[in-house]
Amino acid sequence: MKKSNKNMYLFFVALTFSASILTFNACSSDDDITPVVAEEDEEVVTDDSGNTATLHDAFAEFDVDNTDIALSGSNVVVQTNGWTSHTSPYWSNTTSRTATPPGGTPITTVSATNHPLWVEPTATTHQFMSPGNIDDYNGTFTLSVSSSPALAATSTATGLGPIGISITGVVIYNDQEGPNMPLNDMTIGSFDYTAAHTGPQSYHYHLEPKAWSDDDDELVGIIADGFFIYGRKCNSTGTYPTDLDASGGHTSTTQHTTTAEYHYHIQNELYLNAYYILFPGDYQGTPSNIN
Repeated sequence: MKKSNKNMYLFFVALTFSASILTFNACSSDDDITPVVAEEDEEVVTDDSGNTATLHDAFAEFDVDNTDIALSGSNVVVQTNGWTSHTSPYWSNTTSRTATPPGGTPITTVSATNHPLWVEPTATTHQFMSPGNIDDYNGTFTLSVSSSPALAATSTATGLGPIGISITGVVIYNDQEGPNMPLNDMTIGSFDYTAAHTGPQSYHYHLEPKAWSDDDDELVGIIADGFFIYGRKCNSTGTYPTDLDASGGHTSTTQHTTTAEYHYHIQNELYLNAYYILFPGDYQGTPSNIN
């Protein structure tokens, strides 16, 4: 290789390498994040105070088509479009259905074409489905939590609306359908096969999401206090944990860490003799709003 060509080649190699280590997620802000080189491509950033944060391995399971995850200083920012990549009768379809919200006026829903992920209802019926479709929602939900969440001195009750974000991108709700309205058979009758339905804001899960977690140790998502939530079984023992606190949390290793850490589980306690509430307890950490 001629000397001039060789120098040009080394210049472009250096330029490419520099660009690769300076690239980070578009959700991050130049003012908040200083990228640093990490071993084995682990995402690490330091904030203006020199604090170092890393992205937990569990975030690798979140659906990249629906979620965007980035480090911002010592926080992790999770943004989702609220959609999912699994099938549901709540995707848009050509079948007309009329649903009546509690105390409301009947709403008829019909769309021009079937969404590719639309399926006929099995756990519910067209008659009992909630109004609206998954793809009617065109906004985003954003959660910012500490990359190293800690247990709080006192727990905090969850509220209505999103209390977490699942790995599919769909938001997680608690065990209430409205103010002082626990889930009942009528509400659950509108759920699809993976215990979700549409609501005032978007499609959301209330119960064990059987599309990917059914009596197992699968990662379900992240709760608004920064702690992850897993299925009914614990990876550290392969069975149901017996040391859970009132919120379904305990400290042990998971499939994502070799160091014991606090996390939640869907509790192995039947609700209405047939269901498993996804998260019926209080936040054991300090919750952030999901906006």
